[in-house]
Amino acid sequence: MVLVVSEEVREVLDARRPVVALESTIIAHGLPRPRNLKVALELEEVVRREGAVPATIAVLDGRPHVGLDKKQLERVANEDGIRKLGHRDLPLAVASGVTGATTVSATALLAALAGVRVFATGGLGGVHREWTVSQDESADLGLLARTRITVVCAGVKSILDVPATLQRLETLGVAVAGYGTDRFPGFYLSDSGHPVDWTLESPERVAEVMRAQDALGGPESALIVANPVPEEEQLDPGLHARVLADALRACEEEGVTGQAVTPFLLDYLVRHTDGASLSANLAAVRGNVRLAARISAAWAGV
Repeated sequence: MVLVVSEEVREVLDARRPVVALESTIIAHGLPRPRNLKVALELEEVVRREGAVPATIAVLDGRPHVGLDKKQLERVANEDGIRKLGHRDLPLAVASGVTGATTVSATALLAALAGVRVFATGGLGGVHREWTVSQDESADLGLLARTRITVVCAGVKSILDVPATLQRLETLGVAVAGYGTDRFPGFYLSDSGHPVDWTLESPERVAEVMRAQDALGGPESALIVANPVPEEEQLDPGLHARVLADALRACEEEGVTGQAVTPFLLDYLVRHTDGASLSANLAAVRGNVRLAARISAAWAGV
């Protein structure tokens, strides 16, 4: 098979023990060196402390890997020219022997193919602002509509059109629940200003929903568990609103379009909040990884 599952991950999957999938774009493209490797190792350790096994996912020399050893993590963190791969890019990357870091959509697909049911990330992609003009929507949404995986996230990136994204998820039939909240998180913010219809209060309740998904035998869609960053660790809402408005204006003035929009806006927020947005991002990711490990343990019956 093309898919390479590490020996450790394969053993725990066969034994029906907890496993958590982790994306690799945060390592290759989301953080500066050498902090990126430090965070990658830290997130894997968070999973292990909760009694689960981390399965960081990437494509190395055209081979999709589910579970990386330290040397492979170092390669993703330090090698120049690492491609950014969504799920549509995977066949091209495999056929071309390319090395790349996986986004949410590629990570979710490869995790599901390997039999990993729980995936932790920061924030999902979604519907972009000015969608009626640009038709710009993340591939994450369509992939999650046809992939049976539980995604623990801090909502969608606040640079996006949040209400349009929630509407799109509803249209696609993707289940969304707030973890311990009836508000949809705003990535850097605990509350995006929009409600969710369902609230789950414990990892065990999330696992019950996952079992109900399987028992019902409906469409192979995802379950999104929206886990808010703690209020004491969120980005100051006033600062967020002000800098985001400036970032959107700068994006328009500089003519940034397409796939360049998201990295431009995120980088603008980091620079103009003196790194506070990055701190909130990492706080959210740590919380999501911890919760995902606990959900995986409940799913495995540990």
